[in-house]
Amino acid sequence: MVTLIDTVSPNQVRPRHPEKVNRPDARSPAKPDWIRVRAPNSRGYANTRNIVKENGLVTVCEEAGCPNIGECWDKKHATFMIMGDTCTRACAFCNVKTGMPGALDASEPEHVALAVSKLGLNHVVITSVDRDDLADGGADHFAKTIRAIRASCPATTIEILTPDFLRKEGALEQVVAAKPDVFNHNLETVPSRYLTVRPGARYFHSIRLLQRVKEMDPTIFTKSGIMVGLGEERHEVLQVMDDLRSADVDFLTIGQYLQPSLKHHAVMRYVTPDEFGGYEKVAYTKGFLMVSASPLTRSSHHAGEDFAKLQAARDAANR
Repeated sequence: MVTLIDTVSPNQVRPRHPEKVNRPDARSPAKPDWIRVRAPNSRGYANTRNIVKENGLVTVCEEAGCPNIGECWDKKHATFMIMGDTCTRACAFCNVKTGMPGALDASEPEHVALAVSKLGLNHVVITSVDRDDLADGGADHFAKTIRAIRASCPATTIEILTPDFLRKEGALEQVVAAKPDVFNHNLETVPSRYLTVRPGARYFHSIRLLQRVKEMDPTIFTKSGIMVGLGEERHEVLQVMDDLRSADVDFLTIGQYLQPSLKHHAVMRYVTPDEFGGYEKVAYTKGFLMVSASPLTRSSHHAGEDFAKLQAARDAANR
C-alpha cells in the first residue's frame, strides 16, 4: 500500500482522525428501524445553534455526532464541550477529533456561563476532551467553569462528564471541591473490550475515580454509562453493574454504539429494545437510583428531567 501526502496544496485539510486513516474499513450491519431519527430542522434547533456559535463554544452534540441533537437542541438542551475540540486520545468508538490540542481559552468559563444564561437552562451538562497534555488534565478549567455558571445562574444545576484524569494527582479533588450536582464519568464498555475500544484508559481506575467522588462528597450524585453492540457478552454488562454499585454509583446509562465512520470500530450487533428493557430492570434490582437504557440513550439525553427523577429517588430512599 502507498500513502500519498499532499505537501503542495495551500489549503491542506488535516484528517479528523489521522491515526485511523490507514486502517482497513470496518463494515457494520444496516441500521434497524428502531435506531433511525429525523434530521434536525426546527426553529428551536436553529436558535440553539446560533447561541452556541455566537459564543464560540464547542458541543459534544456536534463533535460526537449525537443522534439526539435535533430533539435536544429544539428544547435548548446543549452539552458544552470545554477545552477545545481536539482530544489527546484516540478511542476506537469516538468521533471527536484527535491530535495535539491548542492552549486553553481563559475566557471560556465565562462564555459557557453566558450561553447557559441565554438558553435559560435549569440543568446544564459540561463535558470535555481528554487533555493528557495538561498537568492537571484540565481539572482547574472544569472548576472555573462550574464556578462561573454558579455565579451567573445560581439556580441552574450542573452536571459534569469528565475524563479519567489518569496519572493527574490532585485533579479529582479540584473538581469535586467545585461541587457539581452530578459527577459523570463513563466506563464506555466492559473490561474485556478496553484494549480495542478504549486503549488509553484503565477500567478499574475509572471505577475507583467514581468511588472516590462519593468518598470526598457523598452529596454529589455519581453517574456512569456504557455502550453495547461492541462485542460484549450479557454477563459482562451485568458485572459492570455490580462494579459500579460497589463504587456507590447512583445513575447508569446504557445505549447502542453507532459507528461514526468506516475507520472506527464496527457495530458488532444492534441490541434490541427488549434487551435494553431487560438491562434496565436488572439494574434497578441492583440498587441504582436511576437507570436509562435504550438504543438512543446517551449520557446527557434528557439530563434535566433525569436529574429531577434522581433527586426524587434519593429523597424516597432516605425516608
